[in-house]
Amino acid sequence: MSRIGKMPVAIPSGVEVKQSGRNVTVKGPKGSLALDVRPEIDIEIADNEIRVTPNGSGAPRASGAFHGTMRALLNNMVLGVTEGYAKNLEIIGVGWNAQGAGKKLTLNIGFCHPVDFELPEGLAVETPKPTQIVITGADKHAVGQFAAKVRAVRPPEPYKGKGIRYVGEHVRRKQGKSFGS
Repeated sequence: MSRIGKMPVAIPSGVEVKQSGRNVTVKGPKGSLALDVRPEIDIEIADNEIRVTPNGSGAPRASGAFHGTMRALLNNMVLGVTEGYAKNLEIIGVGWNAQGAGKKLTLNIGFCHPVDFELPEGLAVETPKPTQIVITGADKHAVGQFAAKVRAVRPPEPYKGKGIRYVGEHVRRKQGKSFGS
């Protein structure tokens, strides 16, 4: 049995959790999220806690794996609707910048044309500096997926380190060619 799955998920005040069949909905101050629970897992909501237990259907290894995964996903949903998630990106390159306006993010990163992104529902983008991008939202998966899409446009290259990277990300640098006799 999963050690993570055994721990209950605490429901803070101001968060409402509803279960209808295999669907769990979590509502809070930052938004609303829904999750379809696997058939190998049972959910019990009581005493401001969510308890996750395997119900014995399916393979024991699979139900144990889904046990911890479902508990972690529910915990991420509760944290997302209370605190929210954020990914910080930085742009390194001379003259490269980003502008976030409404539901659109525009990157000028050395191509002959600007790269435009439409924001998915539930996400917000800020650009406190022209070389910084802050992606925020309640859904951890959506925030991480959109940040990965933005980073994939111009990932950091190993010779000069130019590109879009996460704040604090370490990029291994290569020496390059050296001419000698």
